[in-house]
Amino acid sequence: MINSAVESNTDDWVINKIISDNPITRSEDDTIGRTEFACSFAHQIISLDASTGNVVGVLGAWGSGKTSFINLVKNELIKDSIVVLDFNPWMFSGTEQLMQSFFTELSAQLRLHKDLSKLGDELSSYGDLFAGMGWLPLVGPWIERGRILIGTFAKLMQQQKMGVGSQRKKIENALTKIEKRIVVIIDDIDRLSTPEIRDIFKLVRLTANFPNIIYIVAFDRVRVEAALNEDGIPGCDYLEKILQVAVDLPPIPYQVLTDQTLIAINKALADIENAGPFNEQEWLDIFMEIIRPLIRNMRDVRRYAVGIRGTVVSLNGEVALADVLALEAIRIFIPVVFNLFHISIEALTTPTSYVVGYNDSPHLKSKIENIIKAAGEDKIIIQNMIKRLFPAARRHIENMHYGPDYKNEWLRERRVAHEDILHLYLERFINEHFKSFISGERAWSFMDNRDLFGRYLRSLEKSQIQSVVAALEVYEDMYEPKHVVPATIVLLNLLPELPHNRRSMYEFDAHTVIIRVIYRLIKSLLDPFVIESTIHSILPELTTLSAKHVLIQLVGYTKGVGHKLITEDAAKQLEYEWANEVKSTSPDNLLNEYDIFIVLLHAKRLITKNAEAFKIGDSPALTQAIISSARSESLRQIIGNRAVRRESRLAWNALIELFDDEDTLKQRIDHLRTAELQLDNGLLDLVDKYVNGWRPED
Repeated sequence: MINSAVESNTDDWVINKIISDNPITRSEDDTIGRTEFACSFAHQIISLDASTGNVVGVLGAWGSGKTSFINLVKNELIKDSIVVLDFNPWMFSGTEQLMQSFFTELSAQLRLHKDLSKLGDELSSYGDLFAGMGWLPLVGPWIERGRILIGTFAKLMQQQKMGVGSQRKKIENALTKIEKRIVVIIDDIDRLSTPEIRDIFKLVRLTANFPNIIYIVAFDRVRVEAALNEDGIPGCDYLEKILQVAVDLPPIPYQVLTDQTLIAINKALADIENAGPFNEQEWLDIFMEIIRPLIRNMRDVRRYAVGIRGTVVSLNGEVALADVLALEAIRIFIPVVFNLFHISIEALTTPTSYVVGYNDSPHLKSKIENIIKAAGEDKIIIQNMIKRLFPAARRHIENMHYGPDYKNEWLRERRVAHEDILHLYLERFINEHFKSFISGERAWSFMDNRDLFGRYLRSLEKSQIQSVVAALEVYEDMYEPKHVVPATIVLLNLLPELPHNRRSMYEFDAHTVIIRVIYRLIKSLLDPFVIESTIHSILPELTTLSAKHVLIQLVGYTKGVGHKLITEDAAKQLEYEWANEVKSTSPDNLLNEYDIFIVLLHAKRLITKNAEAFKIGDSPALTQAIISSARSESLRQIIGNRAVRRESRLAWNALIELFDDEDTLKQRIDHLRTAELQLDNGLLDLVDKYVNGWRPED
């Protein structure tokens, strides 16, 4: 999946098994080719002269695979009947406890070998002699000193000195007689504190000349040398006196580590059903410029593989996979940078504004600069991350600008370059805008099928439809001729079912949202004559005069509304035919129009332009429908306040025009009051205000 050139052997991978950060124990698991080197090193150990003991060092930086290498060496030693014992220095602290526990632990392991059980008993007794020395100067905690009576100090010390010497001689004699080598492995020394590292090497120095015992000590040279520096004596000199043989683990070849990283990614994601959209062209650059530079050893490979799996599963395929893998590398290896992402979402995702004079750069640029500064020596990696994942932010580090028109593409491709996707990745929460996009994505898949598209939109909650339709604009550059007719018919026939008022000051109303999508659909046809033919095929399928009016105005030449998508003559012909259809429609049928006021007003203007009469029937029900349709809502917000004021208004002057004069309008209103209709009292109160002379201030 990630790189077809690398064989990951995923068929042998146990499904649902997550790669662990544990060192390998078998040569079959050696993926970096160290088995042969381990075998050679094991044979070197076997050939050492151990008549007076020996100390061998395995040196390498953290995560270089020291423990895995030692495990391979251990397997080879055991094959040659070498007794291998492990001592874990993490379990003990303080010189006294360390000495006693070292011999106790070794004796316990030796007792597991029948021919070495007696030697185990001797070591146990030797270790017991170190018990109680907690009061010795510079050995145990100060608090223990008060527990020992001063009068017994000299006596006990002399007894223990004599016991230690004689018992040590017994052990040396026993070790000289055995025919087996004993290898003691002390690993992870570099993870200890500085005092603990010193204690371990005191222990090794004290016991290093026991015959037939070979110590293998594993550590990071730089860390241990620094811990052993004392009184002007370099730690490296101290080590040279202790280590007879030392091997530095060679670095893993660059290509081998690259291949192992790709294999580990594949294995970690192998059984995830939906890992997210994957762009192979983007992936190569993202991997080589962001992920690969952060992978420095096999431990990093394992840590990374474990980390990405849980994140990819939790995102459920909603974020581009290459982006996720890149950001996970930052999260795992440069957490100080990752922690700045959430407060920098705006800076990372805000495109260049095309508004003249608008400049948001200083505020946002400082956020980007802080991210790069936090990266320290990894700043180049973070700069590459910005270039590859957050193109909108590139203007803050180089002369490269991306405008708002790129946002649709980023959203469709689930790139973290879009703020909704970055929010989702960081918060694991789908906000309302992205929920609408997901539904819009499904609606888009049905747009070429009138039945499926209509059924899907009507299956949504009424409150959702507007946002879902708005999300269809994201696909504007993907509209095809096959989408135009079915989608336009469905959307225009949906208008009567949607609320007409704006939900807030900063949102379009449903009518505007639908017109925006229809305009983009029809515009995609390009050819005016193709558009005209398409309009003629759509109009008969529209169920209301209101919907037909919207479409005709959209493609026509009406000032402030029309987009001139067809010839002017064709537009005039469509308008005239529609106006005559309105004129011939009965009052009862007109009541079905959701925008009856605009339909009648515009039809009247078109008809009277040709010197023809156009009268509104004297029907109270029709009058009520017209006045109700002429009501609108004005939204106001005072600067500095969050509250929005809503004020109902009537298009009073346009109503006068429709009914020919104000007297006729008032007469129709009087007839309405006396009619046996269920009247809207709020509407009548508003009408009374206008009848009595009230007008809005603006």
